[in-house]
Amino acid sequence: MKSMATYDLMESARNTNQWLGATARAFGSYPITGLLPIPYFRMLAAWGEVAERSFARMIAKPDWDIKTIVGADGRDHTVSVKTEIARPFGDLIHFHVNGRKPKQRRVLLVAPMSGHYATLLRSTVASLLPDCEVYVTDWHNARGIPVSEGKFDIEDYTLYLVDFMKHLGSDINVIAVCQPAPLALAATAYLAEEHPEAQPRTLTLIGGPIDPDAADTDVTDFGSRVTMGQLEQFVIQRVGFNHAGVGRMVYPGLLQLASFISMNAETHSTAFREQIMRVAKGEAGDFDRHNTFYDEYLAVMDMTAEFYLSTVDRIFKNLEIAQNRFVVDGKQVDIGKITTVAVKTVEGENDDISAPGQCVAALRLLTGLPDDKKASHLEPGAGHYGIFAGKSWRKNIRPLVLDFIDAHSDTKGDKITRLNAV
Repeated sequence: MKSMATYDLMESARNTNQWLGATARAFGSYPITGLLPIPYFRMLAAWGEVAERSFARMIAKPDWDIKTIVGADGRDHTVSVKTEIARPFGDLIHFHVNGRKPKQRRVLLVAPMSGHYATLLRSTVASLLPDCEVYVTDWHNARGIPVSEGKFDIEDYTLYLVDFMKHLGSDINVIAVCQPAPLALAATAYLAEEHPEAQPRTLTLIGGPIDPDAADTDVTDFGSRVTMGQLEQFVIQRVGFNHAGVGRMVYPGLLQLASFISMNAETHSTAFREQIMRVAKGEAGDFDRHNTFYDEYLAVMDMTAEFYLSTVDRIFKNLEIAQNRFVVDGKQVDIGKITTVAVKTVEGENDDISAPGQCVAALRLLTGLPDDKKASHLEPGAGHYGIFAGKSWRKNIRPLVLDFIDAHSDTKGDKITRLNAV
């Protein structure tokens, strides 16, 4: 009950801050305050508006909000999201472009389960849609999943990927972003031994911790200095009474968000101070750059306790992927068994979450793969977000990934449209 009370107390604090923001906005916006020649009330209303919006976003699942794309015929085509496979902990979804013939390039975008929703990859999806059939792993918020659905750890995650790949067929091209990179590699190795006919055509690993010991970051330092007992004691909580997953042990999204913000606290503080000033001056918009970014960044989801703990224990502490000792469903998978899937790694020079060296380590594990099926790219000046959704992705990395896919396709894909808009 202690951990359930803690979970509800944390949610109560968030709710209270949202209410304080709404109250300050309403109080500071009273018409009578305009009679006073001081900026206090305008600043109060601005602070309240920013605070209310920020704390409200923390429990909202963002919409994909990809309504149309321009087709090769120069016309707008509507986009609808269809569920291919529905599972308790995550779905496989397809972005269907209405009125367009299916594209030859088929891409499975494996979204991270690290505190944010899959919609964090919205701009990645939008950039790929003109040239590809895009499928995405849409993971669910653990606090909305009843305890009766059972556990979900990194082995279950890997088996979900195996099933999704088998469903999509051998002409699929997998792109794994950040956290799922080692598990996507393991899923591909599992298929290589158990269902070789279902292996993907290519596998692109972007900014993932294949070997966390290859380069130090704040994330790896945290994983090495904190014991598993401390994690269970201090960060794992039990979902409160107001949710379908009541009683489920989780790593709360709010704690993960606090961790994200603490890594760049000064940057975030400056961003919010400047936004408050813009609101007070009447220069902010509902969908300005700040709101567009933080509406997504602040929207967090809970992870099951077993998934979070097994990730820290097996990926970061025991290095089971890095040392090719990963076990799935009682069977040790051998990454060296991958012999036909072309593999590319992408890293950002300034990535402070998965530093250069961690992801490219996958290539040394692929002992059975010919060198002409291996590739790597280090993007100069790019941070973690930039290598899959920022300027570096749009201008440099996306074209390279599509070229890599085409180079290893039986039939060459559609002509690539270079979308280099900043």
